[in-house]
Amino acid sequence: MDKSLCFYFQVHQPDRLRLYRFFDIGNDSQYFDDFANRTILRRVADRCYLPMNAIILELINKYQGQFKVAYSISGVALEQFEKYAPEVLESFKRLADTKCVEFLAETYSHSLASLISAKEFKAQVKEHAAAIKKHFGVTPKAFRNTELIYSDEIGAAVADMGYNVMLTEGAKHILGWKSPNYVYTNAINPKLKLLLKNFNLSDDIAFRFSDRSNPNWPLTSEKYAQWLNEAGKNDEVINLFMDYETFGEHQRQSTGIFEFMRALPGSVLANTDLKFRTPSEVAQQHQPVAPLHVPFAISWADEERDTSAWIGNELQNEAFHKLYELEKAVMATKDASLISDFRKLQESDHFYYMCTKFFSDGAVHKYFNPYDTPYEAFINYMNALSDFKLRVEKSAVKSAGKAKKASK
Repeated sequence: MDKSLCFYFQVHQPDRLRLYRFFDIGNDSQYFDDFANRTILRRVADRCYLPMNAIILELINKYQGQFKVAYSISGVALEQFEKYAPEVLESFKRLADTKCVEFLAETYSHSLASLISAKEFKAQVKEHAAAIKKHFGVTPKAFRNTELIYSDEIGAAVADMGYNVMLTEGAKHILGWKSPNYVYTNAINPKLKLLLKNFNLSDDIAFRFSDRSNPNWPLTSEKYAQWLNEAGKNDEVINLFMDYETFGEHQRQSTGIFEFMRALPGSVLANTDLKFRTPSEVAQQHQPVAPLHVPFAISWADEERDTSAWIGNELQNEAFHKLYELEKAVMATKDASLISDFRKLQESDHFYYMCTKFFSDGAVHKYFNPYDTPYEAFINYMNALSDFKLRVEKSAVKSAGKAKKASK
């Protein structure tokens, strides 16, 4: 039986807010911390994106098309690459030229629009697909939502947009006794095939690679290939989904993560029956075994694998709903600057910083977080949102005045 191994990497950097005080409301509409965004992007580019892209290119050339991977790069990350690190964008273009890399569609702003606004969700997916076409010359065929957020309804909406394969989490509470190592279908529209993350094997690299308390440390490519072989014995496909920043940033170069990745394809190809495939190739190669019923949204975040990392407390819910209450008014202005800021304010990271979980997932929530407390994050965001609302209202009054003049 032909078996597949699918590597998918998430690439995203948010537009972090500057310290936005109460007294700035109505006086200063510059919300974003360009210095912090540039500094962090340059750091991650040097530690992760540039060295890792060089390794992926080296492996594709070495194995002459037998090694393949997939990326989703958020639209806001693409914008930051253009502004602060054009060489990163060029290195992704070189990967695109190999035809061994698939670029996936997602929301342009790495937003949570799929949970609240079908119209905005669709608009952002369209904008993101256009950006991928512009930069890499390809139109995405496979889809992954922000943070792998998925439900039956979201999947049906994605299928209606013309996508035939979508990635999500192999959440235990959804799968029950079933294995994530098969292709499934959307419960509403069976034309949409689903690829599920094998979180145990993915997290062995993403979270446990450098954990010296882990009985399996150190993790070698031979050991990992053996685990893949065992996992794939009776199953069809193993999906390894993770943040790209795993390499060099979360797991520093000193841990040996780059050497591990350099050696892995050789170990897999020599010691297993698995073939590296992109998500679209996996969907073509394997027949789905069953529909997957997901009535409530799941994601790849935290132990709960739900959306509570972003809209799980009162702070997050208030900020989230206050933002989307403005959607209709923002779009009515047709003001490119307001629409751009509206989409940047939708980035899921802003809500993630307001998370009040301090137990098993606390360390994950502190990474890249510019705030000392979730309450600070909330106050800062609501101050910026208050100013944004004033601008929207001012624009609406201006438009109404123009319309009145024109009708005279």
